[in-house]
Amino acid sequence: MGSLQSNCKRFNSTVSPKPTSQGVLLKTLIFTTGSVFGAFLYQKEEQRQTLNTNSTLKLSELQPPKYANQTELNQAISEVRQVFKTSTPDLEDESLVVNNSEEERSSHADTYFSSYHPEKHEKPQYIVYPRSTQEVSEVMKIFHKYRVPVVPISGKSSLEGHFVNTRCGVCLDISLMDNVIELNKNDLDMRVQGGVGWETLHDYLDDYNLLFPIDPGPGATISGICSNNASGTNASRYGECYKNILSLTVVLADGTIIKTKHRPRKTSAGYNLNSLFIGSEGTLGIITEATLKLYVKPKIERVAVVPFNSIQDAANAVNSFLLHGMQLNAIELLDDKMMECINKTGETTRKWTEKPTLFLKIGGPNSDVVSSLVDQVKQLSSEQNSTDFQFATSDDETTELWSARKVALWSTINQGKLVDPSIQLWTTDAAVPVSRLPQFLEETKNDIDSHGLQNTLVAHIGDGNAHSFILYKPEQRSVAEEVVDNMVRRAISYEGTCTGEHGIGLGKRQFLLEEVGEDAVDLMRNIKVHVDPLRIMNPDKIFKIDPSEIRSH
Repeated sequence: MGSLQSNCKRFNSTVSPKPTSQGVLLKTLIFTTGSVFGAFLYQKEEQRQTLNTNSTLKLSELQPPKYANQTELNQAISEVRQVFKTSTPDLEDESLVVNNSEEERSSHADTYFSSYHPEKHEKPQYIVYPRSTQEVSEVMKIFHKYRVPVVPISGKSSLEGHFVNTRCGVCLDISLMDNVIELNKNDLDMRVQGGVGWETLHDYLDDYNLLFPIDPGPGATISGICSNNASGTNASRYGECYKNILSLTVVLADGTIIKTKHRPRKTSAGYNLNSLFIGSEGTLGIITEATLKLYVKPKIERVAVVPFNSIQDAANAVNSFLLHGMQLNAIELLDDKMMECINKTGETTRKWTEKPTLFLKIGGPNSDVVSSLVDQVKQLSSEQNSTDFQFATSDDETTELWSARKVALWSTINQGKLVDPSIQLWTTDAAVPVSRLPQFLEETKNDIDSHGLQNTLVAHIGDGNAHSFILYKPEQRSVAEEVVDNMVRRAISYEGTCTGEHGIGLGKRQFLLEEVGEDAVDLMRNIKVHVDPLRIMNPDKIFKIDPSEIRSH
């Protein structure tokens, strides 16, 4: 204490001691050290005061993100080019891995069938094509260093504006990562790269009599399927994507590579990171590999086509199937307008009854089991006023009968363009408890009809997921938006969801808030900011991350 008082007196003295070079040096050192230490303590105190200790994070508590300027982006791309030169010294055409042609930029900005379209300026400045998880990691380290916003992409089949480049940064396209890494037939699983298309995978597994059941829209890849938790026509039997994934390899925003699990059929080890990344739409990381759960294909599988006088009758039949414990491989509904549309466009080789129609896949280990199921389906359908029952007795007939379901979307588009070449398509989905589906479909059909828009309906009726294909002229865009909003809010009011398998993207951010509430979205935002503090991963998707964003929804 004495020395401190002595020092205080000295600093307060009006008489200056004679300076020496050693004294001046010592004073300078003490002053500098004290200043640095003081600044450090001040910074720590400021961080302590501003640290968010809440479990959730409101949009208003964030500052706008700071992204790379043009100079920084160009420097980042220069370093990315060097990564590819190092990994592939004999690469002759650099545009195969880094491309900024107008054609590539436009093709990675939008598609005709997307329901949410970007503004004219919302295009990536560069498209980068990594070919391995390691290259994705090296590239992401660079983009993280320079704060470059990154939009992951693969199949470009998403519908709700998932790959709109809102920040005009870089598109990271993993479509070249399309290899099967390993197949474990005895364990019924396989590991693939994220760019593998589900259709290619289906053909590959055919040779082994195996099945990966997820079958969404054409062109979808494993990475995109996982990112949106997609499903398709087989979901009522095998479940959505997350139920059929054993593990993932993910590259985080800073380039860290993680593997969520090994490949056991069950585990209770720690957080379920699979379910964190599945459905995250590329906002938390890039899914570069996945280990998939496989199934042995039914030895015999046939298709039944069953028309009804009303959607209610068809739904009652499905409810009867489920309550009788019947496991059908697919339960699909096409409404009367869809059946009419398929007939008019001539997409299939036969003419169909233009009524609400169930398309059913019925499978089993032998013909006796299948025949028994078919008889039961026919009986239960008859009790609910079915008007016909067509059943395939061969593989060719099975393909022919299922063909109407496969061409549903394209029939709608082609029919619309026959009427008006400028016609636009809005395809959306929602899901409700199965018992509410008939009322939901009838009300949705009536609402769209009352607004004067041509439309068709398809439903994965076995799990309550409905899709509406709405055709509109460019000047009718606001009308189409109104009926879609009505459809989605109707689903939420029936204790359903704004999307069963298409995802949120940009198009349904407001509906996510209405469905789960602000606190749940604020929790998602807090997870996002902790996993991706710079907010560079697919910015603005699922929920807002920028309080200064002026986009209307």
